[in-house]
Amino acid sequence: MAIEVGTKAPDFELKNQHGELVKLSDFQGEKNVVLVFYPFAFTGVCTGEVCEIQKELPRLQNDAVQVLAVSSDSPFTLRVFAEQEGLEYPLLSDFWPHGDVSREYGVFDEEKGCAVRGTFVIDRTGVVRWSVVNGLPDARDTKEYLAAIDAL
Repeated sequence: MAIEVGTKAPDFELKNQHGELVKLSDFQGEKNVVLVFYPFAFTGVCTGEVCEIQKELPRLQNDAVQVLAVSSDSPFTLRVFAEQEGLEYPLLSDFWPHGDVSREYGVFDEEKGCAVRGTFVIDRTGVVRWSVVNGLPDARDTKEYLAAIDAL
């Protein structure tokens, strides 16, 4: 069960595609965060979703908002994926311990060994203000993220 709107977002520290540590709490007091969990790099629906985020990047990553995308892939895989797709935002690796952050957010599919499609809009105080969770085959609509951000 995914964490609920109105609750404090669990803090985490994960490596991005460049091996740098990214901590959710680093954005607290500074930016709202759009936290996007996706199953795997290089898969059809996931690639479509992350490329849609890239298209909307000026609205999803700016002085007020930071987008963070999380999968269970290794940082090395994420680096190649980001380079291949021209992604200019942090792709975070929930590789080891495998799926720990996805589990904290209630979006890890134990049977498949990956995150389902969960998105959480977290305000500057670290509280979840909006979320959507879709199954593995169901893409999310980036316009919903943008509407949630505009509502903050």
